[in-house]
Amino acid sequence: MRIAQVAPLFESVPPRLYGGTERIVFTLTEELVRHGHDVTLFASADSVTRARLVPCCDRAIRLDARCQDDVALHGLEIERVDQMLDEFDVVHYHTSLVHYPSARRALKRGYANVTTLHGRLDLPELAAVFKEFPEIPIVSISNAQRKPMVGTSWTATVYHGLMPDMFQFQPSEGEYFAFLGRFSPEKRADRAIEIARTLAVPLKLAAKIDTHDYEYYKSQIEPLLDSSSLEFVGEIGEHEKSAFLGHARALLFPIDWPEPFGLVMIEALACGTPVVAFRNGSVSEVIHDAVTGFVVDDMVGGIAAARMVDQLDRARCRSEFERRFSAARMTQDYLNVYRRIINQLANSSERAGVRAA
Repeated sequence: MRIAQVAPLFESVPPRLYGGTERIVFTLTEELVRHGHDVTLFASADSVTRARLVPCCDRAIRLDARCQDDVALHGLEIERVDQMLDEFDVVHYHTSLVHYPSARRALKRGYANVTTLHGRLDLPELAAVFKEFPEIPIVSISNAQRKPMVGTSWTATVYHGLMPDMFQFQPSEGEYFAFLGRFSPEKRADRAIEIARTLAVPLKLAAKIDTHDYEYYKSQIEPLLDSSSLEFVGEIGEHEKSAFLGHARALLFPIDWPEPFGLVMIEALACGTPVVAFRNGSVSEVIHDAVTGFVVDDMVGGIAAARMVDQLDRARCRSEFERRFSAARMTQDYLNVYRRIINQLANSSERAGVRAA
């Protein structure tokens, strides 16, 4: 199958540091190539892939101080995809909604495409967009992600997957709790700090600080990092995650927002590390309560759960990751989606013969 993957340009594929969507695009692209498919990746020029790379900007936007307008670069990226549509059986967009007008016109001309929505959908502006473009095939990354858009015509839910050999299983629990994510109000690193302090367990925090979150970090998080038992290790890359998560007693995931998926949860499970997570967004779909972690509703429950994580089987955490969240499973799910969309488009009497004409 001839497949185009269209990545956001904010991070390279794979990302150098933080970047969940780009990590998934990389994993899917490489697995499709491994399965023998003809894959073209639209991404920043500093991306690394076995697929054919169509560079759409010189560097990942976040690492390029010269970039002042990401919309312009993404617009050019979508135009390059449009110019090459004849080369693909299906185009898979990961670029939020910027491509929707082009995707609509491509469908009318008989070109198959699908969009995976990676972000939150509870923003008021989005309802009008989905109402305007009901024909665009869309994939959710959790069932919880769909809730704000009841009535939208979804094609499938495909959970994220990762390559098992990226993460080393650690059978023995470590001496510290881990927090991995962003320092932002919705990620609630302050809750992780309170849990660790209450239980007198060291906490290591690996976090990205976005520009718009810097004041939050300075005012709300930095003052809490006043103990030798709390270590802020900065933003870490993919090659550092296995050791950071694998040697932890548990991952603390105390979110306060409708997380669409939460990739770090399955990264922890891949290392054998259980997760203590607050019941928001996709958490209950990813974590099997009392098996691969604990799903809690408040700080009292979070503290109690973190105290009990040593009762969980780390080998079971790893086996559940391999069963439910492998790259192979994710890739097969997407191949099923591609084939279904291609067949539906081919069988549509409205569009039949459009490209041939």
